[in-house]
Parts: sequence; structure tokens; C-alpha cells
Amino acid sequence: MRLLTDLSPLRESAAFRRLWLGNMLSRTGSAMTGFAVSLQVFELTRSTAAVGGLGLAGFLPLLLIALPGGTLADRVDRRRLVLTVTAGQAAVSAALLALTLSGRPSLWALYGLVAAGAGLSAVADPARQALIPGLVPRERLAAAMAVNRAGFQVVLIAGPALAGVITAGAGLSGCYLADLVSFAGGLWGVALLPAQIAKAQPLEAVAGPPKKRYGLAQTGAGLAFIARTPVLTGAFLTDVNATFFALPVSLFPAINAARFHGDPLTLGLFSTAIGGGGLISAVFGGPLHRVRRYGLVMLGCVAAWGAAFAVFALASSLWLTLLALGVAGLADTCTVVIRGTIVQMVTPEQYRGRVNAADFLVGAGGSQLGSLESGLVGSLTSPVISALSGGLLTVAGAVAIGLALPGFRRYRAGPSNP
Repeated sequence: MRLLTDLSPLRESAAFRRLWLGNMLSRTGSAMTGFAVSLQVFELTRSTAAVGGLGLAGFLPLLLIALPGGTLADRVDRRRLVLTVTAGQAAVSAALLALTLSGRPSLWALYGLVAAGAGLSAVADPARQALIPGLVPRERLAAAMAVNRAGFQVVLIAGPALAGVITAGAGLSGCYLADLVSFAGGLWGVALLPAQIAKAQPLEAVAGPPKKRYGLAQTGAGLAFIARTPVLTGAFLTDVNATFFALPVSLFPAINAARFHGDPLTLGLFSTAIGGGGLISAVFGGPLHRVRRYGLVMLGCVAAWGAAFAVFALASSLWLTLLALGVAGLADTCTVVIRGTIVQMVTPEQYRGRVNAADFLVGAGGSQLGSLESGLVGSLTSPVISALSGGLLTVAGAVAIGLALPGFRRYRAGPSNP
């Protein structure tokens, strides 16, 4: 049983359990929309660069909104903030559904709605993450982050797989409708949280005139905290290296069309395989809770992630393709759990919104840029070359970061860490 991830946060905290369940339902719908909009853009344009453009459409709002949104989450009631923004996300899904049902979807309209959804997520997701330390004891934080990631892996499996089935039977509009309905779960999970854990904390003092003590000044204070905390800097750089070079999601439709005749069910299996590998490491993540050399293990996992995508690029059979993606997912889950644990452990309460916003920007923003990078390289060369070069560059990047940041490479969890 020591191999299994500790589920005690779910058993011991009803509030955490509701947040986790609601988040899973909402994320499943969002994963279906991600599948649908990528396929819709590819069908409209037959261009991997156009699919990669979704990454740019999603990244720009993250870049502009995530850090100020984190500052806002440190100043207001986080529960009310998440509820308000989640309602806005549901409106975006409704607009995607209406656009698809109109029969005249435009590429720029799809880009605009993806950008709007990304901007809202940049506020809601970090605020939701910042609620977790108030729901579980400090000694359960690592377990809570692992359970959180396990739920995310279930979403990676269920979302694309359901999306492939629904698209084959009911079209893309069925995916958007399912996403719209799923937001009810997200609202339920947050609405019933205890009021006291969402109260705003007093922000640290910042020198200067009163009008400059908030907003950009407070956002800058959060970035300065990250810069003077080497383990956070190393963890964020390592993750950006992985997601920028080796996350070829925008290539999936083209590779599926070239190798497997464009079957939407097969396309759904690509992301499902990543989720399946990640779920295995999340469920059997007990040993990960006892890791002490966080930096070295994270670097190793990122190198494994890159190598797996290099194999994916060269695989010709479906079984090897899915196996490589599964290994990538396994390595990714370990990376994310370690990064999330570091963030929650070393961040004081008054910085949680801003540091979690930076964490979200690194994870989601790096993914969006990686989608753009792989799509552009794929259109200039070929999808295979793009996926192969990205995987190899990630391995090289992990080695370079380890050499350049010995403090991060040698970082060990302290006695108070799990």
C-alpha cells in the first residue's frame, strides 16, 4: 500500500473533496472543448500553423492577466472571485456552442473566444489553487497536490476520449454543450467552501505613494519574491523548458491524419495516452511523497518527458505511439507534483495568489507557447521533425539547467516537508 498515493486529504477534508470533485467535472468539459476547438481549426484550415495559433491566442491573455490576477486573488475573497470568473468561462463555452451551431464558424472568432477563455482561466485557476493550503494541514499538502494531479490525469483520459466519441456521434457542438453543463460542478465545488479560508490577507508594505502601493507594485513584489527564491526559479525554468519545446499537441491532428487516416477516435487516444501514463504515476505516487532531492528528480523527469516525445515522433505503429505518450504523461505528473509541492511549501500566505499565478503562467503559458512553436516548426519543416527536435532540445535543456543552477539541482526537502 505504500506505493499508492495518500488519499487522506479527500477522506479528512469535506471542503477539499468538494473542490476536487467540482474541479474534475469542470476540467473534463474544458478538455473536451480543447479537443474540439483544435480539430475545428484544423478542419477549417488544414494547417498545423493555424492550430498552433491557438497557442498564441491563449498565451497572450495569460501573459497580460495571470500576474495581475494573482495580485487580485491576494486582495479579495478568493471564493467569490472564482465563482464570478467561472460564470464568465461558462459564457465563453456558450458562445463557442452558438458559433458552431450557426454553421459559419470563423477562424478569428474561434481565436477570440479561446483568448477570452484563457484570460478567465488565468484568474480562476491560480485563485483556486491558492485555496488548497487552507483546506488541508501542512503535512498533507504534498498528498493534496498528488491527489489534485491524479484528478487532472483522470480528466486527460476522460476528456479527450469522451470528446472523440461525442464528436464521432454528435459533432463538435456536442463537446461544447458538455463543457457548458460541466461548469455547474465547478460552481458547486467552490460555492460551499468555508468563508474563512477565502478571506483576503493583508498585503506586504510597498514603499511609495499610496496609489502605487497596489497593482503593479504588488505584482512586482511577488516576482521579486520568486527571483530571490532559487528553488522556485529553478522549478519554473525547468517546467518552461519542457512545455515550450516538447508539447506538440498542435501536431496531433496532422500526425493522426498522416499515420492513422484522421480517425477522431484515434486522435482522442493521443491525449488519453498521456493522461493514462500520468494517472499511473499519480495513483502509484507513494514513493514520490518521500522524495527529498526535488530538483534532481524534477530535472530527470523533464528529460524523460522530452525523450518520450522524440520516440513519439519516430513511432510508426499505434501501440508505440501510445506507449511513448504514456511515458511522457508519467514523467509529467511527477514533474507537476514536485513543482506544485515546492510552490505551496515555500510560499508565505500573503504571496500565494501571486506565486500560484506565476506557477499557472509557467504551466499553461508554456504549453500555449509550446503549441505555437511546434505548429510553426511543423509547418516550416514537417510534423515529425518538429516533434523530434522539440523532444531532443528538452533533454538538452534539462542538462543545461542542472549545470547552470547547481543550487536547484542539489535542493533537498527540509524536515518540515513531506
